[in-house]
Amino acid sequence: MASSGNFAVFSIPTRPESGYSSSDQIRGGGLSIKGPSSGSFEPVIATISPNSGKWYWEYRAGQGGGSSYGRPAIATSEQTVVKNEDLSGGQSGQVGVLFTANNGNKRINGSETSYGNAVSQHDIVQVALDCDNGAVYFGINNTWQNSGNPASGASKTGAALTSGIQNVDIDILHTRYNGGGIDQYNFGQDDTFGGAITAAGNADENGFGVFKYSPPSGFLALCSANLPISDDIDPAQTDDNCPSKLMTTANWAGTAGSKTITGVGFKPDLTIIKSADQAGQDWCLFDTNRGAEKLLEPNQTTNEENNSNSLTAFSTDGFTVGSENRVNGNSFLMTAQCWKANAGTTVTNSDGDIDSTLQANPTAGFSIAEWPSYSGDKKIGHGLSKTPEFIISKLISGGSQWSVFHKDCDSGKSFKLNSTDGQSTQTIYATTFDATTFGLGASFAGSGAGISYIWHSVEGYSKFSSYVGNGNADGPFIFTGHMPRCVWIKRIDSSAEWAVYFWNETTTNASYVRLKQNPLDSRLTFDSGSMNNGELIDFLSNGFKIRDSDAILNASSGNYVYMSWGSVPFKYNNTF
Repeated sequence: MASSGNFAVFSIPTRPESGYSSSDQIRGGGLSIKGPSSGSFEPVIATISPNSGKWYWEYRAGQGGGSSYGRPAIATSEQTVVKNEDLSGGQSGQVGVLFTANNGNKRINGSETSYGNAVSQHDIVQVALDCDNGAVYFGINNTWQNSGNPASGASKTGAALTSGIQNVDIDILHTRYNGGGIDQYNFGQDDTFGGAITAAGNADENGFGVFKYSPPSGFLALCSANLPISDDIDPAQTDDNCPSKLMTTANWAGTAGSKTITGVGFKPDLTIIKSADQAGQDWCLFDTNRGAEKLLEPNQTTNEENNSNSLTAFSTDGFTVGSENRVNGNSFLMTAQCWKANAGTTVTNSDGDIDSTLQANPTAGFSIAEWPSYSGDKKIGHGLSKTPEFIISKLISGGSQWSVFHKDCDSGKSFKLNSTDGQSTQTIYATTFDATTFGLGASFAGSGAGISYIWHSVEGYSKFSSYVGNGNADGPFIFTGHMPRCVWIKRIDSSAEWAVYFWNETTTNASYVRLKQNPLDSRLTFDSGSMNNGELIDFLSNGFKIRDSDAILNASSGNYVYMSWGSVPFKYNNTF
């Protein structure tokens, strides 16, 4: 039997700044939850947050009585509803359900209604989450409550929650109200619940996991081997398009002369260069649509610059830089972020209202589109197979801002790469996006030709989503489904600097580019071209963890969007 990889465990409280005390403990390798002797505490969160598929897990109820039995729950991750143990919610768009095991009721965002039977000590509580149809079911001792049928699919027969959770990131949670009991979980790694009962050995249909009861048809153990991954980038199925050959980072010591950078692993079609130790040097962006020596500055509103001493050539394994300080200053620590599109081969795309000069890599969910001057609102073809989730657009001439669309911005709002401003209502991205086209509005109309860099998430390689800060140095954990190589973060509900983190495979003594060493304690920022110490973050095998309370990353209730590109899919068990 193939390895099941890593099973989910509980690792952290959702909001450690309130209600989580020394009497509240995660034990037994993350599978035992001990509650306080009285009062409530914040839920703990599992290490895998699915957004598709069907999943099954169990827990064995510990000591109870009154209102003290453990309470399993799920909630949407992008803006987790968990403010306290009763899922009271508070922000628009938040969805979650908690099974109040002491009385068998269900609680949806603070509203409690009848659902099933009360739990007794040592009962086995079952949870079935159907992300594809958007439903969650609770069972006790192999009887699904409310006559539920997890295998009912779209009909959602007897489900505790039937809306708001389809194909969105889901947090798996557990809380204990009081009584000091210990609840023991099994995501598939231990059907004896720490030796408390006899093993039953019920695996899922892929042969993974062991459970007290057989998982419902189509439901799987929550382990890395069962995680979805795009076939196009799966390292077990492809070499040319595995994550390390779609996006990478590089660093070198500047020479103030011609220098060829190799080891990238592919011909980079988008290359963004910055000196990590020279705050006064601007960012430089190059792409194979426009060609070498044509420079744009992501932290400025300047026009395209023709510079024969900048990036002078793209090669099959990297690029060559000249003597320009911004790309190769003498003894400067230089860094680059590189993405693969279509090796510089462009086509004319006529899917939209106006033609674009396009190179696309649907496998990587990335394309580059040049577009001419236009009038009004226009749709432009992007050449990908899914709706874009993250777009950066800039006029090549005309002195425009770098305008950013992110799928988790409020409707009609966008923000800027070259600014600390949060999101605001603008007429830049003004028309409907779909799997064929994206739209530009009046702000760029008639002002000259421009260019857009376009992405959507690819399972196991990239993710564009959001999180809410907790204002605590023990900050949120964000599940991405891959080990990040590069993460960009921007607060959008208030002004804040960009935070750009990445690490390289090559060794360096500089603090700004790390060889897989946590925490990353330095970052770059697009808005000013500067570098900063502090604002700690960990890169992990399955996502990233905020380790700082600074408002740039983690203001209490602050809204943040992130862009993450990975090196290894979590499916392949590369724990770090």
